[in-house]
Amino acid sequence: MSSAKSRASGPWAQLAAPNEMGVAMGHIHLFVRDVEANKQFWAALLGATVCRKGGRCVVLQIPDLIIFLEQGDPCALSEGSVVDHVCFRVPDVAQKLLDMVSAGYRAEPAPPLKAAWNSGGRRDTGFVWSSEGEHVEIMRDSAQNTKFFLDTGEEVPRITMTGPAVLHHLHFFVPQDSIGVLKAWYGTVFGAIPGKRWNYEAADLPGTNLNISAVPRRMSPTKGRMLDHVGFEVKRLKTFCQKLEACGVEFDKPYNQEPSGVATAFLTDPWGTYIELTEGVNYY
Repeated sequence: MSSAKSRASGPWAQLAAPNEMGVAMGHIHLFVRDVEANKQFWAALLGATVCRKGGRCVVLQIPDLIIFLEQGDPCALSEGSVVDHVCFRVPDVAQKLLDMVSAGYRAEPAPPLKAAWNSGGRRDTGFVWSSEGEHVEIMRDSAQNTKFFLDTGEEVPRITMTGPAVLHHLHFFVPQDSIGVLKAWYGTVFGAIPGKRWNYEAADLPGTNLNISAVPRRMSPTKGRMLDHVGFEVKRLKTFCQKLEACGVEFDKPYNQEPSGVATAFLTDPWGTYIELTEGVNYY
């Protein structure tokens, strides 16, 4: 998030209602070289609108998600890091890809679907690239592969779309032997519900799904990359942080409440995902 100077008092945006541990998806924070160009990209892709300006960041919003754009010089794109990409549901992937190409962006069907796509088959998933090369996945809202099932086999209802796009998942790339551990860690620490999405091991938090893929080696941390960190909004954040510390979780930046009333804390998960915890950016 941006510095205290850029934050006015009062809530910022409406996010998903929290789970029993008080946690919900909050934001993604991107370091970009050209803030204005990236603002246009996210507006074209998701219909994102500006909800705050000032300080170091332009702050965009869609239902259940805040997007921070901070001017900077990232060391790399998100690809190659533990959080390879983010994915959004849209009503019509084929039309969205055409629209983004018409707007001057690179946009293609997901690689495994290209042959079927070109022959008139499934058109459920695609990728779009920002002008700075950051890749974002999009999935058709009603596609079968957006469904999430608990480990017990019960289907979890999807978030109803109330705008042109909604966040679907964050996609983690970790070694095979870390998949179950990561899934369990997010359940223990944040209350994520374990399950599967399509052929991916996954866990579910209000506002997002966490998808996990196996890769041959450990990926790079997110900090310093274009997708620098992800943010979770947490009720009673101070108490929440105290409980995590008592369980041995170490913080990069401890709990701090700013003059605006917004509280924050930062930690890094065992695989290198930089995470900001916030309280005060949400209203229900």
